[in-house]
Amino acid sequence: MKPRPTLKTGLLAAALYGLGATPALADITVYAAASLTAALTDIAKSFEQAHQTPVKLSFAASSALAKQIEQGAPADVFISADTKWVDYLDNKGKIDHNSLSNLLGNTLVLIAPKGQGFKVEMRKGFDFAHAFAGNLCTGTVESVPVGIYAKEALTHLDWWKTIQYRVVGADDVKAALNLIERGECEAGIVYETDAKQSTKVDVIARFPDDTHAPIVYPAVLVTQAGEAQDFLKYLQGPAAQGVFVKYGFKWLGK
Repeated sequence: MKPRPTLKTGLLAAALYGLGATPALADITVYAAASLTAALTDIAKSFEQAHQTPVKLSFAASSALAKQIEQGAPADVFISADTKWVDYLDNKGKIDHNSLSNLLGNTLVLIAPKGQGFKVEMRKGFDFAHAFAGNLCTGTVESVPVGIYAKEALTHLDWWKTIQYRVVGADDVKAALNLIERGECEAGIVYETDAKQSTKVDVIARFPDDTHAPIVYPAVLVTQAGEAQDFLKYLQGPAAQGVFVKYGFKWLGK
């Protein structure tokens, strides 16, 4: 009769099995501005193939993501569509300030549903409120970066007072774009990168850079995990740069 395995031999066998097992790969969780959805999805796939490390992506308005991180959401990397919300988290001690990198820039554009464009002149004195009928969609002007930039531009051009009650604020730039694509808003202000990805809108005009604060996308570590550091470094490299530029972002790489 063969001796029955004892608890001691069973534990030893389990330990030996564990030594030979392949360790589970640590995930990287990235919280990123909604306008980065297409580009960052491509970049994450390339990183996963090169590093054999899974990347989980969560997209929303930078304001919403920052609030989630403040409350302890398990993000490793945060990429915002403005510096305001990174500064907010920095003041709360929620990010690694030394890892901060201003990766990208973008352009603010005025759009309309396909084939429904109208004439506009990007200057003070132009009667923007009477250039079109209906509402103007963008991000929520109090908190969502694209909405903040939009209000700055409209204010700089002296258009805000006459258009403010027709402005519809969406949760993020993708939501604003969807409203315009469906014709629920007759005009909108979004990023050029988002407008380029849509076949259902026309770009009417680009807002001059001096009408609003520079559009900057900072990337920063929320944790010190080695995998997160690898991903941030990858974002700063030539492979990621090529993808971002393909989607129309301005490469800053600072």
